[in-house]
Amino acid sequence: MQSFTFVNPTKLIFGKGQLEQLSKEVKRYGNRVLLVYGGGSIKRNGIYDNVLNELEKINAHVVELSGVEPNPRLTTVQKGVNLCREENVDFVLAVGGGSVIDAAKAIVVGAKFDGDIWDVITRKARPTGALPLGTVLTLAATGSEMNANSVITNWDLNQKVGWASPYSFPKFSILDPAHTFSVPKDQTIYGIVDMMSHVLEAYFHHTTNTPLQDRICESILTTVMEVGPKLVEDLENYEYRETILYCGTMALNGITQMGARGDWGTHNLEHAVSAVYDIPHGGGLAIIFPHWIKYAMGENLDRHVQLATRVFGVDPNGKTDEEVALEGVQRLSDFWNSIGAPSRLADYDIDNSRIEEMAEIATVFGDYGNFKKLNKEATVKILTEAL
Repeated sequence: MQSFTFVNPTKLIFGKGQLEQLSKEVKRYGNRVLLVYGGGSIKRNGIYDNVLNELEKINAHVVELSGVEPNPRLTTVQKGVNLCREENVDFVLAVGGGSVIDAAKAIVVGAKFDGDIWDVITRKARPTGALPLGTVLTLAATGSEMNANSVITNWDLNQKVGWASPYSFPKFSILDPAHTFSVPKDQTIYGIVDMMSHVLEAYFHHTTNTPLQDRICESILTTVMEVGPKLVEDLENYEYRETILYCGTMALNGITQMGARGDWGTHNLEHAVSAVYDIPHGGGLAIIFPHWIKYAMGENLDRHVQLATRVFGVDPNGKTDEEVALEGVQRLSDFWNSIGAPSRLADYDIDNSRIEEMAEIATVFGDYGNFKKLNKEATVKILTEAL
């Protein structure tokens, strides 16, 4: 395996009723709070009122930024940055799913950056600090609650860019599985696809001697595949929500990538698609990932076979390694389809009219991917196959 240093400073507060710790945690950082949330579901399910009750315990001055989009936009981030400066905010609290947390990460960094936050996101400038950030998670999917990653869309440029900074780790994240009860079926499905995709991105690497890393990835995948279908049919089952919520966090908090560098090309490609069509991230991944795996099959076929046999239960007897690998990717696709995920870009009314544009966006910073490098031609091929 590769040499590595692992640091994750986020305090994870997990379990039923743990929102009661919010006031104590926020108090460490101040009482002028920017509350960031999305379209209002937290008001309908009662989480909003419960959060405000906790903040009232410390006499917090609360400023609100609502309406964060599913693919959070730069314009929304800038609104948050401006509010932090105008209201002299001490602390930012994100209540919602990964999109809300991603926006909040950009806000806290932008509030301490003397310049355009888009320059930080596009790696033209280095951040200089950040306001402290806490999260109350309401959706199991992105793992953003326990990592430094963020994805922001610049709709004016049709660019959706992933970025990270040591400054953008949340100080704490509160995860109560009951907070995810009201997540509808489609978003639950997209979350399952997203967390599995994070693990698959980590799994596809060329590093040798990674038996524990591989088994960690495989255990998360098999657990999600065992519990996910049950959850889709029983959305308010606490134990199912608990397991999937924990899997989502473990899928992208750095544990799976110690000593090995995953690919991440599929995520980059999906970002290009949703930058043009604004489709759900998990839906795009369900469509694209199987086609990427098939395209990448010429690289390290043993790893494809290992995934197919250990995770998807493919019997290798009497089959070539390529046949085993292909059966594995078909079982992945079948699993996602069986729980209700889309299988073709046409499911979102996407045709071939803007494939070149999406390929340009995907390669705006050059060839991408670590396990299998993708150029514009390869990107066009994968997208065409996914139609």
